[in-house]
Amino acid sequence: MLTELYIRNFAIIDELRVKLHNGFNVLTGETGAGKSIILDAVTLMLGGRADTTLVRAGANEAYVEATFKLSESLKQVVGPILEAEGLDEEHGNSVLLSRELRLNGRNICRVNGRTVNLSVLRDVAEPLIDIHGQGEHLSLLQPRSHLPLLDSYAGVQAERATLAKEITALLEVQSELADLRQNERMLAQRADMLRFQVEEIEAARLEAGEEEELRAERTRLANAEQLLRAASEAVNLLTGMDDESQAAADMLGQVERSLVQLTRYDETQGPLLERLQGLIYQLSEVSSELQSYLDEVEFNPKRLDFVEERLELINQLKRKYGEDITAVLAMRDRAKTELARIDNSEERIAELAKTEDAYLRRCGEIALALSKKRRAAAEKLATAVVTQLTDLQMDGAKFEVQFESSPQADGLYVENERLAFDKTGFDRAEFLISTNPGEPLKPMAKVASGGETARLMLALKTALAQVDKTPTLIFDEIDQGIGGRVGDVVGRKLWGLTAVADHQVIVVTHLPQLAGYGDVHFHVSKAQADGRTTTRIHTLEGDGRIQELAAMLGTQGEHARGGAESILKIATGAKTAVKQSN
Repeated sequence: MLTELYIRNFAIIDELRVKLHNGFNVLTGETGAGKSIILDAVTLMLGGRADTTLVRAGANEAYVEATFKLSESLKQVVGPILEAEGLDEEHGNSVLLSRELRLNGRNICRVNGRTVNLSVLRDVAEPLIDIHGQGEHLSLLQPRSHLPLLDSYAGVQAERATLAKEITALLEVQSELADLRQNERMLAQRADMLRFQVEEIEAARLEAGEEEELRAERTRLANAEQLLRAASEAVNLLTGMDDESQAAADMLGQVERSLVQLTRYDETQGPLLERLQGLIYQLSEVSSELQSYLDEVEFNPKRLDFVEERLELINQLKRKYGEDITAVLAMRDRAKTELARIDNSEERIAELAKTEDAYLRRCGEIALALSKKRRAAAEKLATAVVTQLTDLQMDGAKFEVQFESSPQADGLYVENERLAFDKTGFDRAEFLISTNPGEPLKPMAKVASGGETARLMLALKTALAQVDKTPTLIFDEIDQGIGGRVGDVVGRKLWGLTAVADHQVIVVTHLPQLAGYGDVHFHVSKAQADGRTTTRIHTLEGDGRIQELAAMLGTQGEHARGGAESILKIATGAKTAVKQSN
């Protein structure tokens, strides 16, 4: 609900702060005191049209700020908007909206102290408040709100949720089917490319680790002469195959014989002999391995050419498909998987088409059942609204919910038709009204403005009280063209919106019978200071409230005071009766 309103330099208001209450808030005062100006300021704050003439004379800017307390249900609506815009920090159960209008035409919108564009301000404000004046913030005038309200009134949220779930599944099937059908030619081209890739990679018969082995072999083959020369020289030096030099093995044998003689006379040198014998054994192993290596090394230009060509093929595949053989083979596997999916696309298209048709029939059945419940609820709602309008002295007024649907060749199967649809079904609903006998029914947005429209809104709000979740309702000019007797009825209904459906209601009125139902009574007045007119507001209680109601009756003396007291007594009695019945 709206808990506090602050206005500065707006029209004749220099500075004004008012703390509003839960329940029925009434604003009264002389004509021209600034009551409607306060509502104009609220309209601006909610995203209404900015006009620099609203800036108070002598000031550079006008400023309006409103604090709203959020219920748990409202946080579920407003919270995602705030979170998406990064505006939900450290504000808990409240939201602060403000708008600044400068003389140069610039206007600044803020939510929770952070600057936002006008559309974000409107998105946040829309679920918080309905203000009747210009009508632009009245959600009931917007046809898009009519079907959700009707569904809430009909109690078909479960059926609506079931349909939405089925439609979501249908749309997913249709999306995949559309992609497959639209891209059949592209898929055929893609399949050709994938098939070529798979064949090219498989023809190479790649093996993991093969490249490293080939690179090592290429190095050996390219340097076969140097390898043979070095290995042969090492073998010759070790074994003495070259007659011109003494073999290392022979020289170590001589050393061994000398150490054997040594140990005969000095056993302490036995370990040294053992170490030498170990070296001789290792040298023998080295000689054997080198000889084996010599037997394997060969100068083979044909094999070298083959290895070079193989490495070049691997490099070509790596440039196309991955950084190494493992990546290339992984690419082949992915291509095979995709190719299999494409090869089965015709079968998939047929399967999806069958699934789509089943969904269209099942969703059509659910939507038709939902539509029937909506139409039954619409008749009850029409009766309830007309009853409320009659109570509000609008005899002869008519109300109706108009349903429309559109044919669509690939739409839902509904009896013998194919109808366009969305997640709510195939119905488009709009509230129509005729305020005078003989006048045709028209969309609510085209109904005449003023008190007549305000009473229509009150009738609808009362009929939809339990399902309309907008927490704060503001009415201006609702008493236009009605007398005291109807004013009492209007006041009772407005208070009933707060008592029965837990709305906060704010009303500007000139009727004392209506004002008598207020839970909180604010008096708006003008004052002169330093040659300037300013608007003031204060709360009336006790004798002050009786005096204000007496003045609103237009009479004076004890007679007027008695009338005011009677109004309060009647209102108090009616409110008590409602509370006791609940």
